[in-house]
Amino acid sequence: MDYSKEAICRDVPNLLSSFVDSFVDFSVSGGLFLPPASPAPDSASQTAPSLRNHKPEPSSFSQLHTWLPSPERLIAVGDLHGDLSKSKEALRLAGLIDGAGKWIGGSTTMVQIGDVLDRGGDELKILYFLEKLKREAAKDGGMIISMNGNHEIMNVEGDFRYVTKEGLEEFRVWGDWFSIGNKMKALCVGLEIPKDPFQGIPTAFRGVKEEFHSGFRARIAALHPNGPISGRFLSQNTTVLVIGESVFVHGGLLPGHVEYGLERINEEVRDWIKGLSGKFAPDYCRRSNAVVWLRKFSDESATKCDCSLLRHVLDTIPGAKRMIMGHTIQTAGINGVCNNQAIRIDVGMSKGCTNGFPEVLEFNGNSPPRILTSNPHLKKPMNSLNIDSKEGLGQLLHEQGPKQVEVKA
Repeated sequence: MDYSKEAICRDVPNLLSSFVDSFVDFSVSGGLFLPPASPAPDSASQTAPSLRNHKPEPSSFSQLHTWLPSPERLIAVGDLHGDLSKSKEALRLAGLIDGAGKWIGGSTTMVQIGDVLDRGGDELKILYFLEKLKREAAKDGGMIISMNGNHEIMNVEGDFRYVTKEGLEEFRVWGDWFSIGNKMKALCVGLEIPKDPFQGIPTAFRGVKEEFHSGFRARIAALHPNGPISGRFLSQNTTVLVIGESVFVHGGLLPGHVEYGLERINEEVRDWIKGLSGKFAPDYCRRSNAVVWLRKFSDESATKCDCSLLRHVLDTIPGAKRMIMGHTIQTAGINGVCNNQAIRIDVGMSKGCTNGFPEVLEFNGNSPPRILTSNPHLKKPMNSLNIDSKEGLGQLLHEQGPKQVEVKA
């Protein structure tokens, strides 16, 4: 029997490639084996009956959700920012995972509103963990939808202002394992030689300390448009999402965004992340009025929320009654203003932010939304979201980044 390298590779190239990919995933993810992915649902099931006037999404975009009907149970989770421990605590609080991190949420739909990246050292581990849960949930009739935040957009553009030392190290380790995997594949005659994601990326960076060069380089390789991590994980993210009566967006929507087209926004951002439209994100993802940067409806002072503008935006989206946003830390916890038409769910739970108590928002059937919290000082779960009477309890936190790494020389 011929046990030569050429004979083995000729017979099992795909098996070898799959083994190498699993080996790299296991090494990078902290020891996770990803279950097989379920087939994508057909596009017809993704258009809510109340939104039938909108054209269904093409089947080629079946993984990219813009409009969905209300599920029996819906959980919304705010910014995670590289803190795997707090992320798991939030999901356990919602009854979505058990102590071993396995999906137990049944047919629940969960929306994570963006900003997995930056400020922490578990960014890749969270991406892998959410991918594992997506596959487990799909087998039980559940769904996990990840969204783009401003930090996903920044990282694909190569803006690493809020990366931490631990975050650079995590990507450096990814780069080492990914390169090892590619070298293993290259040994096999029956496999196409993998593309080197580091090709063309410099090995040193002016203004960056030498100790961070490897991590900086690996982060660029992984996250640039159509990079191994951006293309695999972030291109699956949605940027704007309507589920029943709720509009989900990381920063906020203005009338011009709705007029431009929500499906169009999702498709163009996805195509950009896949490397089909240049280095920089579309304009509606950049600057202060962008869908991932807007703060007009999330200032923690209720009097500063532009309720009139918010009502106008919601009126332009059929069936919409509320906008659910992350991005701006709410030190008083999840809250709602403008008669709960603006619900803000970023509680700064990451240790890289304010180390806040994890909280999630729950919609269950026709019941009013309620807050689930791990804060022992609050009597939640609660139905009332309004904090108009709590004005001034917490200072609005902007992108200051207390855990930001100093990479300059």
